[in-house]
Amino acid sequence: MTIKTYNVLFICTGNSARSILAEGLMNQYGAGRFKAWSAGSHPAGQVNPYALQALQKFGVPTEGFRSKSWDEFAADGAPEMDFVFTVCDNAAGEVCPVWPGQPMTAHWGVADPAAVEGSEEAKKQAAWDAAVILKRRIELFLSLPHEKLDAVALHKAVREIGKQ
Repeated sequence: MTIKTYNVLFICTGNSARSILAEGLMNQYGAGRFKAWSAGSHPAGQVNPYALQALQKFGVPTEGFRSKSWDEFAADGAPEMDFVFTVCDNAAGEVCPVWPGQPMTAHWGVADPAAVEGSEEAKKQAAWDAAVILKRRIELFLSLPHEKLDAVALHKAVREIGKQ
């Protein structure tokens, strides 16, 4: 029996920290069942180094991450997404592209560690805090019995995770 691999896209405005964290964590913990990507409506052009450090603390490989536009995932030939999650409030309020395949969507807002000013320690802590919140939400998401839930129940469950 072949097990379906679900495609997941995490969206944030800058695609430099939160969505990168979520992409790495989902690929690490959902390996085999989920394939994740991240993108931004207005990509920052670089990945936040503190986000990469947080991923390393969870044992997530950090090679290959890049800040990219969500246009890549709305274009012809892009992977068809099963789930699209916004992880910042700005992206949640923006008009998103029409995603091929009509994926299930939800908002999982997290404070922006890239916006933290101050000491290096404060910036590291902000990235770590965002990573911990996203890891918890991803673990809750991965615990849902996807194959047994109808679409309406699954949609409600993934939205509720964003409130955790």
